[in-house]
Amino acid sequence: CVCVCVGARHAVSCGADCRIKVWDLNQKSVISSYTAHSLPVSCVSCSPTDESLFLSCAQDGRLLLWDRRKDKPASRLDVVSPSCSPTAVSWHPHQNSRIAYGDELGRVTLRDLQSSDGVRTTHTHTRRVSALSFSSDSAPLLASVSDDCSVAVVTAELREIFRDRRHQDFVRGVCWVPGGSGVLTSVGWDHQVLHHSVSPHTPAP
Repeated sequence: CVCVCVGARHAVSCGADCRIKVWDLNQKSVISSYTAHSLPVSCVSCSPTDESLFLSCAQDGRLLLWDRRKDKPASRLDVVSPSCSPTAVSWHPHQNSRIAYGDELGRVTLRDLQSSDGVRTTHTHTRRVSALSFSSDSAPLLASVSDDCSVAVVTAELREIFRDRRHQDFVRGVCWVPGGSGVLTSVGWDHQVLHHSVSPHTPAP
């Protein structure tokens, strides 16, 4: 996974080598390398407002919040089920304290980092969540894709408003068209790239 930091000067990447690397995009070089995770790192997501902050999740079951300004940059965040690894994470595009993560059981969780009880979870999928993406709308929608071969979209209240099951194999990537158009794109192991049009008022099929 690769995520570009706000300001577009740096990017964060992760991989199966258990490492997280921070890149200087102008110099095209690594400026930091971290090995806080003990198993392959599944996903990274950068803060929408602070280029020093990012999130990571890995097969070791840990969800970490990073602050590159600190001597010990990584701190562990609690997850709904410590025995169930988080598999995807995404930072809310407008609220620096809100994040979303998916896990091996197909659940999607919304969390407020500034509130101990600000956690909501829904069983969006029947298998592993492989990617999450917030839209850029003023009231962002959250898209998720999964090894159950489906694409889902929920509101900020975790109400499902869209579901597409056209993929014939694991769905591994999803992104929104910029500008609040309500269009997202998904890609799967079935060699299909599918476009979806979503309205906040569309009932899920």
